[in-house]
Amino acid sequence: MKLTHVLALVVLSTSIAACTKPTQTKPVAQTPAAQTDGASTSGIDQGAAPSGTLTPQQQALAQLKTKNIIYFDYDSSGIPPEYLAIVTENAAYLVKYPTALVRLEGNTDERGTREYNIGLGERRAQVVRNALLAQGVADAQITTVSYGEERPAVEGHDEAAYAQNRRVEFAYAQ
Repeated sequence: MKLTHVLALVVLSTSIAACTKPTQTKPVAQTPAAQTDGASTSGIDQGAAPSGTLTPQQQALAQLKTKNIIYFDYDSSGIPPEYLAIVTENAAYLVKYPTALVRLEGNTDERGTREYNIGLGERRAQVVRNALLAQGVADAQITTVSYGEERPAVEGHDEAAYAQNRRVEFAYAQ
């Protein structure tokens, strides 16, 4: 009888632990239009040299700071044609700098179950990963993670907010 109580306690505690949300800072809110005006720095560590001069790699990475998010259509993991150039530019950077590492962070809007959204975020990140691999990026340079609906870029319950939350972000490590 005691063994079943212990087992029930273990199952209950792991269930509770799995349901807790991690405490993380939210990315800076931006609109798809704001992405092209230089306002976005989310996910990129520029790592300026102490003397104030940037290495060629840091300069190239700084140029990608407005090209680090791909937005997706509702319930879709296909890369929209207008974002293929972003994939190409990030792939060129990663091929040129083989020591560079990127984490592809898949996100969804709040609609759908938590489990479905984690899966959709993962599919989105994997589609971008496969597009990078097809352009010659080494497998070891890329990791993926799905945050599902847990890290919204914008709070809100309308299509404008949803559109900004359906995304994959490129997060570079230095």
